Amino acid sequence: MRLLQRHLCMIAMSAAMAASAQAAPLVEPTLHIKPAASGAGRVALTLDACGGQTDTRILSALVENKIPATIFVTGIWLKRNAAAVEIMRAHPDLFELENHGGRHIPAVDTPQKIYGIKSAGSPEAVLAEVESGAAALARTGEPAPKWFRGATAEYSPSAIAMIRKLGFKIAGFSINGDGGSLLGAKETTRRIAAAKDGDVIIAHINQPTHAAGEGVVQGLLALKDKGMTFVRLDDADGTGNHGTTD
Repeated sequence: MRLLQRHLCMIAMSAAMAASAQAAPLVEPTLHIKPAASGAGRVALTLDACGGQTDTRILSALVENKIPATIFVTGIWLKRNAAAVEIMRAHPDLFELENHGGRHIPAVDTPQKIYGIKSAGSPEAVLAEVESGAAALARTGEPAPKWFRGATAEYSPSAIAMIRKLGFKIAGFSINGDGGSLLGAKETTRRIAAAKDGDVIIAHINQPTHAAGEGVVQGLLALKDKGMTFVRLDDADGTGNHGTTD
């Protein structure tokens, strides 16, 4: 009888833990870099390449204006955009390629949808998404990635802990530049141009038909005209919340 009661108690505890995990709120981490010691300030530009093609408006502007950027690439995007990858690899002083996952699946270890995208749904699936993204980058000959950003940039706290144990820092942001590439050019320009010293900007480089891409270019040029310096994440001290960098 006691063994049965103990077994039932264990089942109840497991159910309670599962329910707690299911109910745990997701987090959208922030990230800031160390402010500049002098001058107009510095910001880190991060661009997600989720899938689809390459916005050559943005890529060309970065090369022509010598603006460094950290590009978070998925395995899907890498397969479809060999020419863009070669341009980035030809400018190692400008581009740092980092891990955006293998298949652009949110790093959330419980089954749910985030912005209409199905989450990984289990710890094993989160690990597979992160590791397959790193493997896809390795196949291009790129150095091993140090940063990870999951699809939708939202995470379950337990997934953050797992990703950190794999040795990755998790890239949050402080300015959502293009609203997932869904904003118009004017609003995107306004948001990016408003960046302050220490900000980390997120935008997208995989939607060449969206108006937001033109706004990304105009916003970056406005910052350059102000004298703002651009740095890659690997070249700056970044501090994130929710245990994403420490």
